[in-house]
Amino acid sequence: MSEQIIRRTGRIVDIQATMPWLVAAGVYVLLLALGPRLLNDPDTYSHIALGRWILEHHGVPTTDPFSATLRGAHWVAFEWLSQVTFAAAYAIGGWTAVVALSAASVSLAIGLLTRFLLREWQPTATLTAVLIAFLLTAPHILARPHILALPIMVAWITTLIRAVDTRSAPPLLLIPLMTLWANLHGSFTFGLAMIAPIACDAIWRATPAKRMKLARHWALFGVLALAAACINPYGPEMILVTFRTVALGAALTTVTEWRPQDFSHIGTFEILMLAAFGYALYRGVTLPLLRIVMVFGVLHLSLSQVRHADLLGLLAPVFLARPLAGQITALAADRTSEMRLGLWPQAAALLLLIAVTGLAAMRTDVFPSVKNTPASAVHSIDVAKVGTILNDYNFGGYLDFVGIPPFIDGRAELYGEAFMLRHDRALSLQNLPDFLRLLDEYHIGATLLAPSTPAVAMLDRLPDWQRTYADDIAVVHVRRSKPPARKN
Repeated sequence: MSEQIIRRTGRIVDIQATMPWLVAAGVYVLLLALGPRLLNDPDTYSHIALGRWILEHHGVPTTDPFSATLRGAHWVAFEWLSQVTFAAAYAIGGWTAVVALSAASVSLAIGLLTRFLLREWQPTATLTAVLIAFLLTAPHILARPHILALPIMVAWITTLIRAVDTRSAPPLLLIPLMTLWANLHGSFTFGLAMIAPIACDAIWRATPAKRMKLARHWALFGVLALAAACINPYGPEMILVTFRTVALGAALTTVTEWRPQDFSHIGTFEILMLAAFGYALYRGVTLPLLRIVMVFGVLHLSLSQVRHADLLGLLAPVFLARPLAGQITALAADRTSEMRLGLWPQAAALLLLIAVTGLAAMRTDVFPSVKNTPASAVHSIDVAKVGTILNDYNFGGYLDFVGIPPFIDGRAELYGEAFMLRHDRALSLQNLPDFLRLLDEYHIGATLLAPSTPAVAMLDRLPDWQRTYADDIAVVHVRRSKPPARKN
């Protein structure tokens, strides 16, 4: 029997058609089983709170509606559609629905990647690449807007790369996908940026007689994609959010996911990266210049910021698929076989997803991480009396969720570099005098901090402050006297 086909009840079903469904279903089942792990990010609370706000007000905010420090400041909800989607899922099915939505999005992205690679590679090689992609993506599989954008990113890049590999013009039918992406997550700017190197690759590969015509096609596609990205409640300003985030500079290092990769100890990322380099050296792999640029581009992003490791896992195989298939005979798929897709793989996958989701809905342990949920500590605070609460960064999302204005939450682009660095250095007591000034400047009446935060020990020693609550998650200090009036 050929590796390309499986015989069942007299019918021939192409592996290229069934494997993506099986892989996607497997990823979905696995992520549902992991359940609560997808809710380990404190920003999930904020995203649902913002989605509820948008649904209640029937419009997107143009100023900050939540924080105690920047209330009314100009702000763009650049992930508004994702936030509404998560809020709706939570309203319908609670945390289980939020997890199921996230798991479905990741499984769709992995399924699309599998489908693309099977056009170029044998199933074994495809499964290996997909496994690596999943391992690199796994630490960032969280119920956050970027998850809903993953399948769009994979669909966008694979379609454009396929256009290059087949020497065809970029399909204009892809353009509406950019509008959806732009309203879901800020990573759409990456999709826009990738048009240029992919277009250059396409034009370079074309025959001289066709280059000018192809260049016009790609230029038109780029212009239409840019225009499509501006179809959102904020217009072109959505594109500027990426630059505001990059402008945070040193403040990004205060957030774990924005830090560079840590090579002080060996981990999954380093093992996979070295294994890939070793394979390339052993097999003598050579790549076209612009594919090298693309691979190095996502490699740079994944090295410079931990959160971008998923770009390397999901997109590097896409850039490498056709070049490697052309050099390594054993790797290449049989492109002469037709892809015949019967209804049973789709039906089986759908039934499996429905059954597993139904079973997951019966679980009672699906809720956000307790380390980001200082529920008891917040309940101990008389919010109406204490005024502004100085909170740890990871508690901001929960405060948004329960309707208490936080000092700071996960919207880094709102607070800016100076504010974030000041907050971090003050609570870590890198600048003790400024910590004391901050308490008075912002009219702080209570603090909500993790037990390991250095400022907790200092507050225990300050005569004007009293520890009123403590557990393994959070410590509450309340000012004994009325805080000084805040200066405007």
